[in-house]
Amino acid sequence: CSVLNGGNVWFFGGGAQYPAGYLVSGVRSMLIPSQLSPFSPQSIAPLGVSERRRGLAQEKMTENGVFSRDKVLTIDTMNPRVKNVEYAVRGPIVQRAMQIEKELREGLKKPFTEVIKANIGDAHAMGQQPITFFRQVLALCSYPELLNENMFPEDAKNRARRILHACGGGSVGAYSASQGIDCVRQDVACYIERRDGGVPCDPDNVYLTTGASDGIVTMLKLLVCGEGASRTGVMISIPQYPLYSAALAELGAVQVNYYLNEEKCWSMDLSELESSLAEARKHCNPKALCIINPGNPTGQVQSRQCIEDVIRFAAKERLFLMADEVYQDNVYAEGCQFHSFKKVLFELGPEYSDNVELASFHSTSKCYMGECGFRGGYMEVINMDAEVQAQLSKLVSVRLCPPVPGQALMDLVVNSPQPGEPSHITFMKERTATLSLLAEKAKLTEQILNTVPGITCNPVQGAMYSFPNISLPEKSIKEAKALGQAPDMFYCMNLLEETGICLVPGSGFGQKDGTYHFRMTILPPTDKLKILLAKVKEFHQKFTQQYS
Repeated sequence: CSVLNGGNVWFFGGGAQYPAGYLVSGVRSMLIPSQLSPFSPQSIAPLGVSERRRGLAQEKMTENGVFSRDKVLTIDTMNPRVKNVEYAVRGPIVQRAMQIEKELREGLKKPFTEVIKANIGDAHAMGQQPITFFRQVLALCSYPELLNENMFPEDAKNRARRILHACGGGSVGAYSASQGIDCVRQDVACYIERRDGGVPCDPDNVYLTTGASDGIVTMLKLLVCGEGASRTGVMISIPQYPLYSAALAELGAVQVNYYLNEEKCWSMDLSELESSLAEARKHCNPKALCIINPGNPTGQVQSRQCIEDVIRFAAKERLFLMADEVYQDNVYAEGCQFHSFKKVLFELGPEYSDNVELASFHSTSKCYMGECGFRGGYMEVINMDAEVQAQLSKLVSVRLCPPVPGQALMDLVVNSPQPGEPSHITFMKERTATLSLLAEKAKLTEQILNTVPGITCNPVQGAMYSFPNISLPEKSIKEAKALGQAPDMFYCMNLLEETGICLVPGSGFGQKDGTYHFRMTILPPTDKLKILLAKVKEFHQKFTQQYS
């Protein structure tokens, strides 16, 4: 028999498809024992927690007697590894900063008139101007009709024609080869050879990527395997760029921390590497060592001796090296110099250059370019097993290809205007001005922060960030913990609410227990950077007084 109930037709009885004594809802195809009759919303029991966690949909009766279906994908049924992913650079502080910006637009009164975001290395968002030559060529590639105009220099047109000729249908809107456009990879290989004093580079070992992050995550995917004590461990520096911890959490790898030496300007300490590795081998299988040089968030530039020590350590312990070198042009401090891991590796001789496995990464997002939105980058692999490299090529083919405009931009970075070409003088002037200004702001940041009692800032030798140590009163630490917050998160959130300055707490990058930091970029325009630093100074003094 059938019963009409709240707009739903219910069939009561048995048959070949459903056993006798069950009610079958035409709406939700669910078997209900007939002894639950007479019908009422209360008589229909929802699925229990165990059913829900097995992925079965739970249904609820609404006020008008219609059943609503719960989501298939819930916080209980989603991939649990994703819930372990954290990315402090765009975390709660930044979300609150965006809310405050909205409140300011709506006319809400604050003790400040704007939010100054110093949380992320987004150069153009902070006012840095793009390089003219790069944008000219990209404009020509995007709209080839402009090649017929006289407003562009001939070298820009020649670069655009070469790139377009290598694109399917002569358009940057076409897919490229998964590994990247051939002529761009060849240009990258030539650039690496020039940079490294003639050390050979095979274009077949170059992979164009969607920013450096894409290459880093791809390599980690290849490295991670095993379960339990055999699970892959990956050594990362602390403080670290949160991409690494986030990717390792998503992949289910074991994060193996090694601490940089803050007292020695965030240098790497060989004894720290050794002790960290020994401890990790008790519970996982460490297979890779990641280095960021110049450093993010710490702004250090590692010495050549340090890089030699790391390479020898990796060779001795059979570790795959991953060298994140996206800030290689951002070196400011006197006496500091960028040394690529590949160059040092080959200068150590065949014992190392023929055996140590290395992947190095570069990007269009940093240095003097700051072209974050184009998502251009590359990685080069050295001494990779041939069968693994075939798997790498398969893996990158799954994402079809990196953005072609980003590949074009990467080509311009590694194949910039040369002496005698029409654009060379302007290019060098813009490049030099950008890097010189960053060097000035690095020095300014260090100097002003070190005038604040309770703040200690190491020299910003390179990259785009300072990572000062902040002394926090015990009372503020207790209040933060009572609120379930890290003490430096509490500090940065108060800074945001009172001054409109958005920084990232050091706890989002990792730090030694009992120490507190924040990361701030040096990218804001000089006048705004001075305002930012003055506000930080004033706030820190007030905060210290308030909680003392």
